Amino acid sequence: MNDELQAGERVVVYTRAGCHLCAEAEEVVARVCAATGSGWMTIDVDTSPELAGRYGEYVPVVMVDGVQQGFWRIDEARLTRLLTP
Repeated sequence: MNDELQAGERVVVYTRAGCHLCAEAEEVVARVCAATGSGWMTIDVDTSPELAGRYGEYVPVVMVDGVQQGFWRIDEARLTRLLTP
């Protein structure tokens, strides 16, 4: 994957393999995006040295509309507010 949003995807979760916090974040994001009708995708930071350098110490990192909105533990209520019109 690349680090550009695809059509309709407002949320990007930067992750890496073996990251238990990443798995938890993906569950939260999936639940919130399903409830709000928002598209989302994951990007493995280890697929790019640039991404690993930028986000590797902070995964999971959640971006909404290209703006970082959280890392490590994701606040479900806050993410819901961000995605609700």
